[in-house]
Amino acid sequence: MRYPEVRRDETVETIHGEAIADPYRWLEDGDSDETAAFVAAQNAFAQPVLAELPAREAFRGRTSALLQAPTRGCPWIRGGRAFAWHSDGQNQPVLVTADSVDGLEDGRVLLDPNALSADGTVAVTAASVSPDGAILVYGVADGGSDWRTLRVRDVVTGADLADEIPWTKWNSPVWLPGGRSFTYWRYDAPTGAALTDEMGAGRLMAHTIGEAPEDDAVLFARPEEPRLFARHWPRDDEWFVLSTDTGASSGNDLAARRHREPQPALRQLAEGHDVERNAIGVHDGALYVVTDEGAPRYRLDAFDLATGERATVVPEHDEDVLLDASITASGLVLEYSHDASHRAQLATFDGTLGDALPLGEGVSITGLETSTRSDVVLASTTSFVDRGTRHVLQVDGPRLVAHRTLPTPGPAAPAATTTRIRAVSSDGAEVPAFLVQPEGPDHAAPRPTLIWAYGGFNIPMNPEFRAVTAAWVAAGGTLVVPNLRGGGEFGSDWHKGGTKERKQQVFDDLYAIAEHLVATGVTTHEQLALHGRSNGGLLAGAALTQRPELWAAVLPGVGVLDMLRFHRFTIGWAWTSDYGDPDEAEAHAYLRAYSPLHNVREVAYPPTLITTGDHDDRVVPAHSFKFAAELQRAQAAAGGEAPILLSIDTRAGHGMGKPKDAAALEFADQLAFAAAHTGLAVERIPEA
Repeated sequence: MRYPEVRRDETVETIHGEAIADPYRWLEDGDSDETAAFVAAQNAFAQPVLAELPAREAFRGRTSALLQAPTRGCPWIRGGRAFAWHSDGQNQPVLVTADSVDGLEDGRVLLDPNALSADGTVAVTAASVSPDGAILVYGVADGGSDWRTLRVRDVVTGADLADEIPWTKWNSPVWLPGGRSFTYWRYDAPTGAALTDEMGAGRLMAHTIGEAPEDDAVLFARPEEPRLFARHWPRDDEWFVLSTDTGASSGNDLAARRHREPQPALRQLAEGHDVERNAIGVHDGALYVVTDEGAPRYRLDAFDLATGERATVVPEHDEDVLLDASITASGLVLEYSHDASHRAQLATFDGTLGDALPLGEGVSITGLETSTRSDVVLASTTSFVDRGTRHVLQVDGPRLVAHRTLPTPGPAAPAATTTRIRAVSSDGAEVPAFLVQPEGPDHAAPRPTLIWAYGGFNIPMNPEFRAVTAAWVAAGGTLVVPNLRGGGEFGSDWHKGGTKERKQQVFDDLYAIAEHLVATGVTTHEQLALHGRSNGGLLAGAALTQRPELWAAVLPGVGVLDMLRFHRFTIGWAWTSDYGDPDEAEAHAYLRAYSPLHNVREVAYPPTLITTGDHDDRVVPAHSFKFAAELQRAQAAAGGEAPILLSIDTRAGHGMGKPKDAAALEFADQLAFAAAHTGLAVERIPEA
């Protein structure tokens, strides 16, 4: 196979005494003509191969149908008005409002992101309604970028006001008392490449509706610490609570003052970025906080905001992980992870446990809305085959009074069976996974199997409906979703067991699952594909370079693949909390040992499809560009016959807000590629 010609230069950098060749560093300049030519050549090479895949159109039709099926987000209520995100097949969901939750199906469209651009690539990535339900602040992002511009809309008239705030990221707006001002996180306008340059220091700002953004007050700024984030949360009319942290999965400090007090009056409640303190709300002068301090499965504490004294309200559970908590008018709602599925339980303000909420078995809670002024709980759940169920619950402190579900239009769930499997990893620990198998006599094992995995940043892999994986199961393939170290399924010890110098354990966990699937007859190595995105793309890249013999196909998407330079682009430095800092000699050694880019060898690799977006300013596309170029070179040198393809979406970012038609095509390419190389025969996929 003759791959596109890619220039290699003599760039070498000595890092901690080691000479590191970087012959494709020029691909880090996303604006150069040479990089543009590289993108065009790679797409010209990959697209004809992908277009000829036998199952491509069948998967495109199925993923399009799944993506265009009606969806209904978890409702929320502000000032007596109900709001929710609804989709009936549009590229982007629309925000609707009504006088009640039951009226949302015929509600008025308040915000239609599809009207913001002709091609659907402008997305709304943040939305916050004032407590009285009168004003909406929303963030607009273009082409998949994390950068967004905040705009303000009158809820009653549906008209935008003059307020417009550019160069914001990360924090959603949080309202201040009175509902006419809000906080947000802002950066200076970039002076270089906005999509690739390392982020500088940000600052927490307060904007008042109708005033000029340049006059906004600075609530928090530490320019001498550019890698510090701050947010004002939770919202409370008496207390201003400030949380600061230094990374994507680090712990945080907490401080508080009354809104009427000057900024210097902030009192430190807790500090140290080695402990997580997720503040969830204020009740009767107490700040409730979910923390892992001395509790790897987390507990619920309360800080007396007047004195700073702390007490444990709900102790650490013997088995389950406390994921989150929220406050109603009369009590608490606790969200737990039980063997990587979710459950919810009521409690009193002093921690006495009450009724369980009837949200179903083997589900994930995708939304849970409460108010300190109401005893109505609104929740949404999903599973591997359920696109979403919405729940309306009436509570009275620790008691459940009433429960009903809201109807969701659209197709029924496909017939599939979900079970749990467990494998023993390299260190003797048991690693579980979800096994989703299609039902029917034609689906006997061993079957073509797709592993969808992540393993990082304390993010759990719970039962969740995804069009890309649901389409695979509908076509007769087996789906496996492992709960690897580094994830958040089993508490902070499980997460930290796959970070920094322990990152190799995540890969070893994956190999244990893969070998277990083969040993138990679920699949064979010739039928086993691996797919992961972002940190999961790193997982796929490492698994490809470390254990190429395990896989029939590998699909790294928007992956972190250059572990020696990831921290030099946009927000990459925030990931050192999970990966370690390449500028430190100890971290350099273990990062160099598994960095996919730096461990490509001249061996025959299995079929590989690398995907990215040229507007990705979270994991910059240079990761995928450099990895693909080196992998193609090595494959050709080794005489490997399997294709190494790089497909670049030229109007997409990391994935957030991607138009449904573009997502359907990307999913179709990935699934058809996996099907072709695992032997999944797809003539027609049953309708949803």
